[in-house]
Amino acid sequence: MRIAVTGSSGLIGSALVRSLLADSHQVVRLVRHRRDLGPRPDGSVAIGWNPVRGEVDRAGLDGVHAVVHLAGAGVADRRWTDAYKQEIRDSRVLGTRTLAAALPQLAAPPSVLVSGSAVGYYGQTGARVIDETAPAGDDFLARVCVDWEGAAHPAVEAGIRVVHPRTGLVLTAQGGAGGRLFPLFKLGLGGRLGSGGQYWSFISLADQVAALRFLVENPELSGPVNLTAPEPVTNAELTAALGRVLRRPTPFPVPEFALKLALGQMAVEVIGSHRVVPAKLLAAGFEFAHPQVDAAVRAAL
Repeated sequence: MRIAVTGSSGLIGSALVRSLLADSHQVVRLVRHRRDLGPRPDGSVAIGWNPVRGEVDRAGLDGVHAVVHLAGAGVADRRWTDAYKQEIRDSRVLGTRTLAAALPQLAAPPSVLVSGSAVGYYGQTGARVIDETAPAGDDFLARVCVDWEGAAHPAVEAGIRVVHPRTGLVLTAQGGAGGRLFPLFKLGLGGRLGSGGQYWSFISLADQVAALRFLVENPELSGPVNLTAPEPVTNAELTAALGRVLRRPTPFPVPEFALKLALGQMAVEVIGSHRVVPAKLLAAGFEFAHPQVDAAVRAAL
């Protein structure tokens, strides 16, 4: 297959590209800088786009079988100032809008657009078990996810199958939250965050990549699909798993007030709770390599 990927230099995108190339798929990367255009040493090719201006190289996209859209400013990269919150939203909504408008106009549109989303769609849900039928929340990230998914609607109207992978916490030591937490735990400086009772819906990086490919390849899946392991855990349970796997003590809890001082508005995502399960993935027959937290932590390390 010929598959286009946005966000191909990010944590998930780069892992997805490696997986696709290893299986002899052709990969088209969408990049924003002219210096990055053209063939890559790994066998992929890069074409240009400017999601803010609504521009994309349609000729370079023509003939792709699928598009996996993962681009977006990192939610945890900076403190949530008003300006950065706008960047988080615009980087997702404008890019999705650009693709959803361009793809139907191709001479040979792709059969599927896998357009990213997140479990933040549901807002803070406490200990309730949430699947894809749950309504949207009303906090900042929930509103972003609603707009993000809604921006893909022109592609749906054009008859392109659109899937929204609502991704949870991707466990990996290579970046994201794991890239910050794991070094502390290796030094024996880890501990629960806040009360520790908040649910974190995790997924291993390997399962994330496999699930994205599963969404591309399975025509019966469309709309929102939760990409989380089937057994969400609390932050305290994840902390214990890290201690077990690394054989390190976890004696240093971080109180809620300290998280709010350090992280500002973003602290709500650390101390908030999402107990999300992948009902549609499981019903479609997807098999997780790391369904339980200890296995996911080992894979991450």
